[in-house]
Amino acid sequence: MRDYRRADGETRYWPLGPFKVRLPFLHYRFEWPDYFQGLLMCAVDLAAIPLMTELLGMPFEAALAVVLLNGLLYLTHHLLGDPVVPGWITPAIPLLIVYCETFPEGPERVHALIAFQLLLGLFCIGLGATGLSRKVVGLVPPAIKAGIIMGAGIAAVISVFKVGGRFESFPWTISIAIGIAFYLIFSRHFAWLKQRNAFWGTLGKLGIFPIIALAIVIAPLFAEAPWPTIEWGFTSPDFMTLWNEYTVFGLGLPSPQMFLQAIPTMLAAYIVLFGDVLQGKALLKEADESRQDEKVDYNPDRAHMIFGGRNATMSIIGPDVAMCGPLWAAMHVVIVERFKEGRKAMDSIFGGAGSFRWGTNTGLILMPIVSLVEPILGVALALTLLIQGYVSVRIGILEARSQRDLGIAGVTAAVLATQGATWAFAVGVALCFLIYGRHFFSGENDQTFTKDIDSRDTSSQDNSPRNNEEETP
Repeated sequence: MRDYRRADGETRYWPLGPFKVRLPFLHYRFEWPDYFQGLLMCAVDLAAIPLMTELLGMPFEAALAVVLLNGLLYLTHHLLGDPVVPGWITPAIPLLIVYCETFPEGPERVHALIAFQLLLGLFCIGLGATGLSRKVVGLVPPAIKAGIIMGAGIAAVISVFKVGGRFESFPWTISIAIGIAFYLIFSRHFAWLKQRNAFWGTLGKLGIFPIIALAIVIAPLFAEAPWPTIEWGFTSPDFMTLWNEYTVFGLGLPSPQMFLQAIPTMLAAYIVLFGDVLQGKALLKEADESRQDEKVDYNPDRAHMIFGGRNATMSIIGPDVAMCGPLWAAMHVVIVERFKEGRKAMDSIFGGAGSFRWGTNTGLILMPIVSLVEPILGVALALTLLIQGYVSVRIGILEARSQRDLGIAGVTAAVLATQGATWAFAVGVALCFLIYGRHFFSGENDQTFTKDIDSRDTSSQDNSPRNNEEETP
């Protein structure tokens, strides 16, 4: 068997400035199990199509062209040295939708999307190139960070259940599917089953694919969608319509005012996606403890330049409502778990992540797969948003350090979900000034949650009213 390792334990690569170029078969072993899983999981990528058809009035074939272009750019992560499975900026999708809906449908709304995504891309590239990403997020008070992340989650749930939302079209399918999804992904009981039974363990590693497959059957049974009509051949993306009617090639560049208006939403989206960067790093660090044979180099600055470049590129050739994020958390966990099983299971994390994304790209051009999932793409999107809403609210609450932080965050989150990022930032800043004054950034060190209290100090606080209050169920 060919050895793809360098002397220092890192997988072979060609150096290219801050990047490390790796090609399949030449620098890493192609992992066929992950490739075949990618063939099926492209259904989740296709769930972005309803976003663009509903928000921008984009034809299905033009939206498919956007998904294909985004799919190709997914490959840049592992090809340039970023060992993750990239995806959307899912929690920020509702924020972007609310922002774009403030503009009339047509060229003006498309310009708003272009301005936002180009600004986000250039901002991330700049932070990555200068190494300032951690410092920028550190300047945002925890109460505002918590509010932005919580608000993104609340907005995701609202987008599904609002009047005219996807729940009205698929009430039974979404109810059954999301119930099973929450059990499979978040239940302690199912986690216990996975540890004791190989079948449940394998099912758990498939992410949300089994739920999407179930939705294909449930929706027709409840007359909420037609049975899929399988078509053969290859997909037919409409690149000409996309470029002539939805990009700068046909519409020209947005006005400078458009870029200024996009700044608050861009900053909110960045706060959300930075959480994905930290999550990806944590998962790889955990895997590194199990696999000492491969030295995995994860560089947040390099990641910023790659997903920043993806957003900047897509803003020009195919503006994407789902955006270009640093991590598809569910599938990254699946790949990492298989990587942790040993070198025989997966030689390199780059082979697993790369082979999976080669698989999703193949699936996107196969008409049988696209036609199979087309009737329930709205369900797939609703599932993604609801799962992300749950995770975002949980993570957002953990960003808060005190009851005051949580109060500010709750108000900020509500404003964000109903009025957009501009008002949310304004309200969050105002509340932090009014409540914390000159301690705007530190919050008076008001850490009243037990998660923030050093274990060395708990013995002296056992009898304090604050500590007793927090220990009450």
